[in-house]
This record gives sequence, structure tokens and C-alpha cells, in this order.
Amino acid sequence: MTLVLRTTDHTTEPAPVLPALLADTDPLLYLQNETQPVDGSGATRCLSHLHELALGGIPVMCSGCRARRDWLLINHGRNVWVCCRCGDQWLEPEISRADFDALIGTPDVTNYPSVEQALTALGFDGAFAGTYLA
Repeated sequence: MTLVLRTTDHTTEPAPVLPALLADTDPLLYLQNETQPVDGSGATRCLSHLHELALGGIPVMCSGCRARRDWLLINHGRNVWVCCRCGDQWLEPEISRADFDALIGTPDVTNYPSVEQALTALGFDGAFAGTYLA
């Protein structure tokens, strides 16, 4: 399965350096964790995040509708995308796969045949633009 997400008009350049590691974290173990496939080759995971996100102390805000909470985070390999209810999506290089794993609170799993069908089923395809469901 090839992951193809819509992008906004602006492009996001990947971070030129790796995010700062915790002092007690081995860089080789960190890199090994980041490069391991999750549950098989090409696995894609989605996580609903109802609260605000703050990256480096700066709150995340959708450039399309100015929303500040109720996100869908999509993890594929080392990359994490942030999706808004208005249908706006962007690659967020500040969120690592380890950060994504730390946000997972419940092991509830729902499998969808494709990313597009997951976006539609979870209400992140633009149908609920301008509304907060939580």
C-alpha cells in the first residue's frame, strides 16, 4: 500500500537535524526504533488526538480553518502527518514515531482498507469542517 496524503499549498521542509534526544536515550536505540516497521511492512496507524498540540511550546494551528484541537495523527514509517476536520493535512517533522507511540493510550484497533476510507470514517475528510466533535 502506498501512502498518498493530500498536501496544502505550502510545503513543509523536513527538519535538517534530528530532534533533540533525551539525555538518557541511546542514539542508536532511538534510530533503531524510528526505522522499525510497525506491525508489518508498510503499516499505517491513525490516532485521534482531541486536545491541543504544542510543539516546542508553540500551539499547533490549522492554516486552513485556524482549529487548535481535535486532530488525527497518521503515522507511516518515520513520518507523522497531522489532519484537521476541515480536510487540511500536513507532514509534521517535529513529531517522531516515538512521540506518536507515547500518545497511544488504548489498544483499541480498527482496521480500514485504505487511508482515504479511514479519513472518511473518522470524519477528517472535510465533512465536519468548522466543528469540534469532542
